[in-house]
Order: sequence, then C-alpha cells, then structure tokens
Amino acid sequence: MKLNELKYAKGSRKNRKRVGRGQGSGHGRTSGRGHKGQKARAGGSIPAWFEGGQMPLSRRVPIKGFRNPTRVEYEVVNLRDIERSGLEGEVTVAVLKASGVVTRGRKPVKVLGTGEISRPVNLKVHAVSGKALEKIKAVGGTVEVIK
Repeated sequence: MKLNELKYAKGSRKNRKRVGRGQGSGHGRTSGRGHKGQKARAGGSIPAWFEGGQMPLSRRVPIKGFRNPTRVEYEVVNLRDIERSGLEGEVTVAVLKASGVVTRGRKPVKVLGTGEISRPVNLKVHAVSGKALEKIKAVGGTVEVIK
C-alpha cells in the first residue's frame, strides 16, 4: 500500500445536499420544505418553546412560594472549625478570614454549635446560635454580637 492508494472507507463520505438547483437534482422546486406555511418561508423559524398560540407552560404554571427580600444570608462557621484552626483568645471576623475558616468574606458570620470546643475564646461575630453560645460559655469563653 502506498500513500497515493489510500481511500476513505466505503460509505464514510457523503455529498452535501444542494437544494434549489433544479428538478433533476431531486431537491428543486420547494427544496425539501414542503408546501407553503410558516416553515416554508424565509426566516420562518419557530422558537422551541412556542406552543402554537396555546398559553405557554411557563405562564400556565402558578407562582408558588415566597421570597423574603430582607432575608439575611450568613457565612456559617461551626465550633469544630474554630477548634481545628487552633484559634484562641480574641477571635474576630478578620481573624477568622485570615485563618481561612471564613472563605467568602462578604456575608455576615454566624457561629453554629456543631462540634465541640475545648479552650475559651472571646468571639466577636454577627450572630451565634443558642447551642454554640452554651458550649462557648461552658468552657469559659465570651461572645459579643456585632452589627
């Protein structure tokens, strides 16, 4: 076998359909578009979501639920995260960011009570859960809620 003898496998290559090139081509006259109607016309494309004038699904389905515009989303920090990071003494939001416990940094910080804490810490955060407050006070720590 030589380079000039190489050929594509039979049936792997196909000629493209040239429409509108006369009756003899088999794709003349209506050029494969059928007779009349919107889809036969130039620019006559119908969006995928169009339902023939029927009320669309997105408008038939009722609006459900309620979205609270004043909801506050917190960056959550668990007690186990503070314990793992080895933080002690004065722990502020800036200290939590610097140690990598708080990653995003735009939202206010809330401490939750998942996990245990063994050393006293003086927390200064935006919010604290009741369980976390109990656990921190049990080991001799304090919590200050900031605005």
